[in-house]
Amino acid sequence: MLRIHFTPEDLARTRISAAPQPMWEILLSMYRLRGREGGVIFEEWRRSVAQAAHVTTRPLADLAAQSGYAVDFLTPTLRNLSLAEGLEALRRTPKKRLRADLAVLAGSRRLPSWTAGLAEGRPETLIRLAGSVERYFTACLAPYWVRVCGRVEQERARQVKTMTEEGCEALLARVHPTARWNYPVLELDYPVEHELRLNGRGLCLTPSFFCWGLPTTFLDGELEPTLVYPIEHKVGWSGDGATHRPLTSLLGRTRALVLETIGERSGTTTEVASRTKTSLPTASQQAATLRAAGLITSSQNGQSVLHSITPLGLALLAEG
Repeated sequence: MLRIHFTPEDLARTRISAAPQPMWEILLSMYRLRGREGGVIFEEWRRSVAQAAHVTTRPLADLAAQSGYAVDFLTPTLRNLSLAEGLEALRRTPKKRLRADLAVLAGSRRLPSWTAGLAEGRPETLIRLAGSVERYFTACLAPYWVRVCGRVEQERARQVKTMTEEGCEALLARVHPTARWNYPVLELDYPVEHELRLNGRGLCLTPSFFCWGLPTTFLDGELEPTLVYPIEHKVGWSGDGATHRPLTSLLGRTRALVLETIGERSGTTTEVASRTKTSLPTASQQAATLRAAGLITSSQNGQSVLHSITPLGLALLAEG
């Protein structure tokens, strides 16, 4: 059982993660990839990435066993990290944190020889590990990242509404099917007995696409208090097709393609035109329409205009 102890100050400081967390999704998706939990929800995704994952997961897989403890430093605690920021934080992990986490891991399994260099904080070993994490994301998550982000954003928006209209305690009572809220303690089912005392720091509630079953958190209670928990899923979320058919019916083929392209990666009008194989005037016109609908934002970037997707755009892609 997991018991999280709150003070009035903790309730005031509890928040919902502002965006999907790629480092957590990387770690938790590895569990889903190598286990059978989630059944039909993740089976199609598992089949589609199995070959690429076999090549790209080492040495990441050495630090994330199929079950049980995974080193805390794989999920850096700085708030709302992008993938690039998470990888940089991983490369800069202090030696003290590396040694402490690896010592815990060594208590439950034999570690491969390369982790000796990791425990010493050797830059080349950290770079190798970060490279493994990035390759895994590129091969196994990047093709689905728009859909992952869209579903997480939908859940986040629902929970923000609950917190705004009903208060933090109402959200805590419903954050997971096993949640039992009785101030000042939130209890949840958990694989082991674990106590987390917030001590005025508040709690970061982090909805996760690849979390399954029970929620998870850091082993080290001194790290930023974080509760990662599963969202609801739809069967067939990883189905193939570069452009979602219902979205095409709603927006039209070209506009849907432009939205999905910007959702996959922000880009200038020229880059969007190139990636969608449309003319520059067409890309500009479609972007203007999407911006007017609140699906993307556009900002000046030197001599160019940079387009980025909004939470509403992500949610629409996920529904599509």
